[in-house]
Amino acid sequence: MLYLAGYEVVKKYHQVLFPVNIPAVSWFFNDILAKVPVIKDLCFLQIAVAKKIVNRPSPGYTVSVIVPCRNEKGNIEDAVKRVPVMGKGTEIIFCDDKSTDGTAEEVRRMMALYPEKNIRLVSGPGICKAKNVWTGFDAAKGDILMILDADLTVIPEELPYFYDAIAVGRGEFINGSRMIYPMQEQAMRTLNIIGNKFFSLAFSYLLGQRLTDTLCGTKVIWRKDWPRVKGLLGSWGVEDRWGDYELIFGAAKLHLKIIEVPVHYLERVYGETKMTKRLSNGLVMLRMCMAALKKFKFV
Repeated sequence: MLYLAGYEVVKKYHQVLFPVNIPAVSWFFNDILAKVPVIKDLCFLQIAVAKKIVNRPSPGYTVSVIVPCRNEKGNIEDAVKRVPVMGKGTEIIFCDDKSTDGTAEEVRRMMALYPEKNIRLVSGPGICKAKNVWTGFDAAKGDILMILDADLTVIPEELPYFYDAIAVGRGEFINGSRMIYPMQEQAMRTLNIIGNKFFSLAFSYLLGQRLTDTLCGTKVIWRKDWPRVKGLLGSWGVEDRWGDYELIFGAAKLHLKIIEVPVHYLERVYGETKMTKRLSNGLVMLRMCMAALKKFKFV
């Protein structure tokens, strides 16, 4: 009925398992058991959040590709050459996070070598990837914000798929997924794959929709939505040093339509991975999920 009326459902949840007000008993049934899979289907109310379907040809938008980088000198020129021009114009913003290998100097060389390209260099705070990305978001001028990790393990040539998805209204927050296509053997370590699959299941439950890859660095959002997501930063129990969970949880809390775009995932050809301390990072992610459980399921 909603679809025929021109609306699509972006979120569904259930309430009222025990429709009698008995202290403690009602709370246990309605706030705890009513959130449990299968049992929730017995609730008296099913609530749907729907948005009007936007069917519009893309008039062309400007794009800001945010490239967070720290000691990625060997990947800069490849990124400049391979990031395609999208929409009405594309700027490439390299966010140098206190590199010591000459990354900033390499960006400046690219700016001189390719004056026809809109290349910018901003200085990150040198704290973590998330704050480096936020610096790029704040400096961006495009209508659409895209994150492209400087290791180029997600190939830049696939960015137009993200542009098309958001420009025509298929989604309002586009998350890349590396779990659809086969990946190169050493692109992702086994422990990372196991952890990613676990948290993907957790996110699917928390958000009420299927997500297959929570840690893909390639994410796309409208610049007009960034201030609202920014206002929710730091409200998920613990600091997110990577920024992926902050963005996904923030988009979900604002009822932005989240969709995934599959990407090919390749091995890094220069530099070293920044994703170390997997166990401690996993504990941080788990704490964020617990905070999100309270916000999404019990509030």
